[in-house]
Amino acid sequence: MDLPFLPEEAQVTFDFSSIKRKWLNVPYANKSPAQKLDIFLPNGNGDHYPVIIIIHGGGFRFGDKQGIELKMALEPGLKRGYAIVSINYRLSTEATFPAAPQDVNAAIRFIRKNASLYHLNPDKIGLWGSSSGGNLAALAGTTGYTPVFVDSSLGAPRVPWNVQAVVDFFGPINFLTMDPQFVINGIAGQVHDAPDSFESLYLGAQITKVPGKVKQSNPETYLNRKAPPFLIEHGTKDKNIPYQQSVVFSQQLMYNIPDTFINLRLIDGAGHGGSQFQTPDNIDLVFDFFDLYLT
Repeated sequence: MDLPFLPEEAQVTFDFSSIKRKWLNVPYANKSPAQKLDIFLPNGNGDHYPVIIIIHGGGFRFGDKQGIELKMALEPGLKRGYAIVSINYRLSTEATFPAAPQDVNAAIRFIRKNASLYHLNPDKIGLWGSSSGGNLAALAGTTGYTPVFVDSSLGAPRVPWNVQAVVDFFGPINFLTMDPQFVINGIAGQVHDAPDSFESLYLGAQITKVPGKVKQSNPETYLNRKAPPFLIEHGTKDKNIPYQQSVVFSQQLMYNIPDTFINLRLIDGAGHGGSQFQTPDNIDLVFDFFDLYLT
């Protein structure tokens, strides 16, 4: 299996000493040690901050809340006046689908329930995920009014879990269409139909043998007119997730929810993550999108 991120991109170190208000490794549920999140607030005495929840990638199998995704979002997000919340969730090495989306759902409910304690605005919550985290962000966005991933044992089952905006960086959407799309692109990409692919390990069986689970993991399955605005970015030379995943998903979003804002940005020549997604201009574009719906 190819890694969703280069090892050097996954290895990030942080110095949080300059951030005065922060809470690290806060449990949002008690079923697994993985169910923890970090909360960072802008310096000062402000209150009622809009929230951006960061969902890391890693093929549903590895990764951490203090990874490349947090590196991209933390400093510019705090400067823009956002609370940045980065979450861990159960990986496929511990629990298969639907554990990960259940955890994301539980984290959203925890943040909303405890908003006053952490100086957050419960009515202004956005998600930003990349790769497998993009799938989870998109899934949370399209299921915001559907109790399909609500596990009451994780706490606060009656707290709403909808969000107001979603950013999806190169997330897989329909696992079964990725290999054929690579053939169309002429790209010898990561193989997803194999029994040991990241997606097969995530679903607990080879994806070609469990089309029902593939459908359940597909954000398109739950599209409804209440879905929030989306910003989607994908590199045209991505060898891990074909860019058509984002193209088709954005088309389905626009068809099903014509009254909301959908923005697809294909980055010519970019791969699966990397410097072209991390430029100051692109990060500004992401926060300009969040500003429209969270401030």
